[in-house]
Amino acid sequence: MTRQHRGYDRLMAAAAGGAPAPTAVVHPCNAASVAAAAEAARLGLIAPILVGPPGKIEAAAREAGVDPASLRIEPAPHSHAAADRGVALVRSAQARLLMKGSLHTDELMGAVLAPEGLRTERRVSHAYIMDVEDYPWPLIITDAAINIAPDLAAKADIVRNAIDLAHVIGVERPRVAILSAVETVNPAIPSTIDAAALCKMADRGQIAGGVLDGPLALDNAIDRDAAAEKGIVSPVAGQAEILVVPNLEAGNMLAKQLTFLGDAEAAGVVLGACVPIILTSRADSERTRLASCAVAVLLARAAPKATPGLPG
Repeated sequence: MTRQHRGYDRLMAAAAGGAPAPTAVVHPCNAASVAAAAEAARLGLIAPILVGPPGKIEAAAREAGVDPASLRIEPAPHSHAAADRGVALVRSAQARLLMKGSLHTDELMGAVLAPEGLRTERRVSHAYIMDVEDYPWPLIITDAAINIAPDLAAKADIVRNAIDLAHVIGVERPRVAILSAVETVNPAIPSTIDAAALCKMADRGQIAGGVLDGPLALDNAIDRDAAAEKGIVSPVAGQAEILVVPNLEAGNMLAKQLTFLGDAEAAGVVLGACVPIILTSRADSERTRLASCAVAVLLARAAPKATPGLPG
């Protein structure tokens, strides 16, 4: 068994044993979406409510080898309506998690971020938990899916969300590397200035719960020899547990390189909303979808009983 499989097993074991989390699965109209929801239910992680056109969901279930009669289906005529209905299920406390099916991310997030959606005072952001072979710690990469070109205020919330996630998966004081192309502040590279400002915010207590350093290039964030070669003395350099990327393009490419070239396993979740949101890609494996469910379940269990900003 490889190290990365042990990481997957630890994550699944941590989420096992509690009550399944009621989960609105939005527009699961392909076999992969239904199969993942059914398997997560079989493992006791979630109690899925499949939201979308019943005929399409039932056809997808038959293709996946799942008995349609075993499914709880909440009718919605199309993907936009399914996204709105999924959010409504959360707001009425019928669901504690939201899970993307076969609709586009923009459709789901449009409903989440609408005035009557699931916003909180935090900026919503996405995080991958990567299990990378030969790297000794889980590696959180953020933001690779939601914020395209975040400004300093958005990056501060992205860091706060990632630190909260690290705490939930058992990292008491995560080491946070603010990435750029170089490890020195350069006015010509805006991400280096943001990195320096975020570190100063942490020094002043505006960002708490982790240890920040940056700007750091990727090599000296994750490799001690590379950091030593450049004379970087830091509690983060060479041993980062959270990588904060400068923009979505950088994060998306980094996560996919690790997955498809480095054989890493990933779990993805959206943070900063009223409930965790399981946001998977159509190219994701069932293991990735299940690991993402496990992370969201752990987050939901760690949250206060009353969901902030929701009625009741």
